[in-house]
Amino acid sequence: MEILLVASAFNSLSQRVYAELSDQGHRVDVVLASHGADAVRAAVRASRPELIIAPMLKTALPEDVWREHTCLIVHPGPPGDRGPSSLDWAIAEEASHWGVTVLQAQAAMDAGDVWAARTFPVPPVGKSDLYRGEVSDAASAAVLLAVRRYAEGSFKPQAQSDPSIRVVWRDFLRQERRRIDWDEDSTATVLRKLRGADSQPGVLDELLGQEVFLHGGHPEDRLRGRPGELLATRAGAICRATVDGAVWIPELRPRKNSGDPAPFRRPAASVLASLPKAAQLRLTEVAAPLELSPGRLTWSDIRYRQHGDVGFLAFSFPGGAMSTSHCRRLLAAYRYALTRPTRVLVLGGTRDFFSNGIHLNVIEAAADPAGESWANLNALNDLVEAVLRTTDRLVVAALGGNAAAGGVMLALAADEVWCRSGAVLNPHYRRMGLYGSEFWTYTLPRRVGAETAERLVTEALPLSSANALEIGLVNRLVHVSAQEFGAEVEHLAAALADEPDLARRVAAKAAVRRASEERHPLAEYRRDELARMRAILFDPHAPYHALRSAFVRKQPGGSPDPLAIAGAR
Repeated sequence: MEILLVASAFNSLSQRVYAELSDQGHRVDVVLASHGADAVRAAVRASRPELIIAPMLKTALPEDVWREHTCLIVHPGPPGDRGPSSLDWAIAEEASHWGVTVLQAQAAMDAGDVWAARTFPVPPVGKSDLYRGEVSDAASAAVLLAVRRYAEGSFKPQAQSDPSIRVVWRDFLRQERRRIDWDEDSTATVLRKLRGADSQPGVLDELLGQEVFLHGGHPEDRLRGRPGELLATRAGAICRATVDGAVWIPELRPRKNSGDPAPFRRPAASVLASLPKAAQLRLTEVAAPLELSPGRLTWSDIRYRQHGDVGFLAFSFPGGAMSTSHCRRLLAAYRYALTRPTRVLVLGGTRDFFSNGIHLNVIEAAADPAGESWANLNALNDLVEAVLRTTDRLVVAALGGNAAAGGVMLALAADEVWCRSGAVLNPHYRRMGLYGSEFWTYTLPRRVGAETAERLVTEALPLSSANALEIGLVNRLVHVSAQEFGAEVEHLAAALADEPDLARRVAAKAAVRRASEERHPLAEYRRDELARMRAILFDPHAPYHALRSAFVRKQPGGSPDPLAIAGAR
């Protein structure tokens, strides 16, 4: 079937729907609604779709489009739920379960006939994590069901006037409702407000006399102070006291009218340091041990633990972006993990993003973006090379969520890649104007062959986890929910460590590495890739700089070109 996706951005859900519909043999084109109604109309005329689907839409479809074509809208709320802040309200009201509805477009927002719906549990995680996990799983299942029902032609969608559907309008969740009262709100309340706005829009607050948006929140069990007081920093995050505890806030975002030249999300401590009154503040850097004692409740973006013969090196960075500091700290943790007596080492293993490669926001905010790009690339290359050179145990990359660019290549450096079903992979760099590094010219062809590797980096399209398994990019799909992924990985890793031929596999791995090094040393792959990257990074006219800036600042040109996506398959 010819299907056109209309999306305000080619985000994680749009990419998943695109990839999974393509896997089913549908011809899928994409147009960005942010390009305007005329662009949508032009795409409809060009692709002549049998069905139009809007996986993520912030504006209404043109009336002439939805009147002349069947248009299905994905709404992140149960049947009868209406309004633009559905997930925000679900978290704010502490719903135990929520839903996704695929409904037909009509004049009234979210009021069309229901083609499919799915429910899901709401765990205590951030809104963006929930969206990429439970919401994405439910939305994908609902879209695929709706498409099948449409193709069969016999299904009659349920009208929302049906008495079994309770209609509830939820208005836009404004900052007045999100605002934290540090003198009154409990830690649980503060965390709920932060979770409900962790990616967008953030929680508007005041620090050192300046308005900023807070992004993300995690509990702290030991540090204490006056409510609202800034207590400490840790790995770029800041700790702030509540009436009954404290919370860690990983990122801040200055207001656009604040005069800050970098009004976008970045590590909280760096934003705090840029505020006019920051010189008056003296905060202590309080590190967290890699191995936390049982029962500790604190934030750390890198953790190590060991169960029997298996080591688990977990990491979770906001948005999956890895700055120079992130990469260097993770490399130090990896080296520590290698000193432990294990037979299997698992990288990742948590829900949400595995890694999206270098940290474009930190780079964009740097005084010398080219120099910071170069430092970030080399730090990530150091980490990937350390994984590639590990020959005394098996290394597993466990992807609980999406991965892109250098993050995919970090995973491919491992001996096995385990991927949660539903994750989306983007093993390419082209859409940011980059050639790529992280030894991709070695690891990608090694897994999928030279021809497929060239296609992946040239087409620069998202891959479903199922397609990634089919072409050999990953070794195993883990068919569990996002919340169950960690426990299932632990079970699978324990079984791998108990395999009787594990010692033989490790010895064979070491022999292959020695032979590969003799034929074509890793240093040569790194040198050749980074030479091409350096030429791009230090060329002020290279498209990378404009693409990076537009992406970070959410300006036109910062999203994939729909014309490059449409009809690419």
